[in-house]
Amino acid sequence: MAWLVTGGAGYIGAHVVRAFAEAGIDAVVIDDLSSGHESFVPQDVPFVRGTILDGGLLTDVFAQHAIDGVMHIAGFKYAGVSVQRPLHTYEQNVTGTATLLAAMEEAGIDKIVFSSSAAVYGTPDVDLVTESTPKAPESPYGESKLIGEWLLRDQGVARGVRHTSLRYFNVVGSGYPDVYDTSPHNLFPLVFDALLEGRTPRINGDDYPTPDGTCVRDYLHVSDLAHSHVVAARRLHDGDVLEPAYNLGSGDGVSVGEIMSTVGEVTGIHFTPEIAPRRPGDPARIVASGELAARDLDWRMRYTLAEMVDSAWQARQAAS
Repeated sequence: MAWLVTGGAGYIGAHVVRAFAEAGIDAVVIDDLSSGHESFVPQDVPFVRGTILDGGLLTDVFAQHAIDGVMHIAGFKYAGVSVQRPLHTYEQNVTGTATLLAAMEEAGIDKIVFSSSAAVYGTPDVDLVTESTPKAPESPYGESKLIGEWLLRDQGVARGVRHTSLRYFNVVGSGYPDVYDTSPHNLFPLVFDALLEGRTPRINGDDYPTPDGTCVRDYLHVSDLAHSHVVAARRLHDGDVLEPAYNLGSGDGVSVGEIMSTVGEVTGIHFTPEIAPRRPGDPARIVASGELAARDLDWRMRYTLAEMVDSAWQARQAAS
């Protein structure tokens, strides 16, 4: 079987493509390279440069390759920026998903795993987020991801599409020395870039009601994430029934302060972070239960925080 990986040249997508290869599953990548890198795609994996907004291109890809299912990771992923660019966000994430589903229907492809997000929950008022926690997205990005889940649900009812959505929390680390997180907005790249440029990393707020006063979040190693994507694909291929959505969470958070201390220990660059004011809307704690994913998708945390930081740092240094 072969799976089309949309966004397969990105940080997460490239890890999923390589996890497919290690599992003996062929992949085909489509990516417009707006945030991905062609160098992240292995040379023996078919690569199509283009957008999922191009229904004709998708039709051609499905006609040229024996595609069994779709791993839909492509999208505009910057929640903060989405507030300033709502129409762009909805075009990429909602219209793009609808176009992809239409092309799948035309080609007779009935299996899809969707890259969703913790952003569908907004600012939850519970200590541990579960799949049944109320959805209250607070950005066009979060809204677009929730709509994407609805599109899969509705196409499942109307056309029998078999699907599941994986809600990510904070994805970090690297499984390969040549693939790393290049987002200009994520914590690890921001901290590493500061250190490499001789600047002091910054913490936004140290007066939250948490053990060390800094925000607590769920940090997950990207290789663990990729593994569960492959399991989801296999189970859909085998005809198993999956939940409509799964949280990929640790059940136990890590504070930004702990991240900073671990970065100093791993890199050998010891620093005292600058403290900036809180960012509006940042909740003190967002941590998710991964129990359902552990039950169905072989989800578990296989890496310590130090290993997450070290793998990310090694990959970032290799790219310097």
